[in-house]
Amino acid sequence: MSEKTIHRKVVILGSGPAGLTAAVYAGRAQLEPLVIDGPQPGGQLTITTDVENYPGFSKGIMGPILMDEFREQALRFGTEIINTWIDRVDLSARPFTLYGKDSEDSTDVTTVIKAETLIISTGASAKWLGIPGEEPVPEGLGGNGVSACATCDGFFFRGKPVVIVGGGDTAMEEALFLTRFASKVTLVHRRHEFRASKIMQDRVLAHEKIEILWNTEVKEISGSKETGVESVTLFNNQTNETTVFPTQGVFIAIGHQPNTSLFKGVLDMDEVGYLITEGKTMKTNIEGVFACGDAQDSYYRQAVTAAGTGCMAAIDAERFLAENEA
Repeated sequence: MSEKTIHRKVVILGSGPAGLTAAVYAGRAQLEPLVIDGPQPGGQLTITTDVENYPGFSKGIMGPILMDEFREQALRFGTEIINTWIDRVDLSARPFTLYGKDSEDSTDVTTVIKAETLIISTGASAKWLGIPGEEPVPEGLGGNGVSACATCDGFFFRGKPVVIVGGGDTAMEEALFLTRFASKVTLVHRRHEFRASKIMQDRVLAHEKIEILWNTEVKEISGSKETGVESVTLFNNQTNETTVFPTQGVFIAIGHQPNTSLFKGVLDMDEVGYLITEGKTMKTNIEGVFACGDAQDSYYRQAVTAAGTGCMAAIDAERFLAENEA
């Protein structure tokens, strides 16, 4: 099979809010950016239903529709978008080289991409339990009562009882946040003690709206497309007792994993895998390579902040090219 070679001044890896915003800015700078769709084109918003906290949409907007708007805006300014599976990169010299395949399982390189600058916006993936009912709609209830972001979706559960799963600081923060909206928050943890910091544990344990179920695991989420979540099946790993627990929302808070394994040992990253950038910029430790969005941001993880860092990465890339091109 013959290989196709593409050479661009700006290559953007990932097509979520960060990547497509970077494309809009690079396109308007007449840099003719190339966006490479990842395994989930459009990012995590494509499996989100109502988005009410993105500025400019007073009545809210469906996640997939919002990402279609991002995509059309990027295309309007001369962005090219291709779908290929990147499984190998060479960042040892400019132009950088990315090797693309038709699918994850393929062994043949079909596309070689040369990049004068590279913007990494590969995002992060929420860690899931891997249980029935957790899958994204329409197969499951993901995005229809099941969420991995209380900040994004807590508003939809005003006056409703919810379950949250986890035992670290993220779970504590999300549980406390949910008390602003939910009638009751039941925190389910598979162990007999939390991993979270003591101050966060104390706040959760003292909160009158939070109930803790220790030594308990969620085994299944039940409901329907019409009603959303109706209950969870709980298993007590000390008594081996199984119960059906009524609830109207399930939040999974067991962490996120940045999609950056491709760059391990090449780009600086923290112990979890989030790419480290320089100061107030989106520059990585390799000149000409920039990172933005959830691949770089372990703290906010919001669509609007991802878009902001995508803008910053594009401006950084534009300035780099202006300073380094003859």
